[in-house]
Amino acid sequence: MKSFLLVCIIGISLSFNTKKENDSIEIYTQKLDSCEFEGKKLYGTIQLVEFANQADIKVQIVNSFPDLKVQFVESFPDKCGEWQVVEFNGDLKVYITENFPDIKIQPVGNFPGLP
Repeated sequence: MKSFLLVCIIGISLSFNTKKENDSIEIYTQKLDSCEFEGKKLYGTIQLVEFANQADIKVQIVNSFPDLKVQFVESFPDKCGEWQVVEFNGDLKVYITENFPDIKIQPVGNFPGLP
C-alpha cells in the first residue's frame, strides 16, 4: 500500500513539473501571423542598438525553428524578412540577445519571411 501511494505521489509531482516546463516554453515562443510585431513591420532598414531599452524588438539568432527567416540585403528591403542594416534612422531598432527575445530569427541566403 505504501509503495502504491509513493508511486502515485511521484507520478503527480512529475505531471506538475512537466506542465510547468511546457508553460514556460509557451511563454518564450512567439508565433507570428503576419510580418509585423506590435505594429512594426519586420522588413526594411534595420538599426542595431547596444541597449535593450533603445530597441523596438529584441531578437535571438537561432539555427532552427525561427519565428522569422531573415535575409540581409544591400538594397530594396521591401519583402517580409528582408533586412538592410543601416547606421542611423532605421525603420526598426533591433537588439540582439541570448535571453528572453521577442522573436527568434534565422539568417538565410534565400527565401526570407515566415517559416
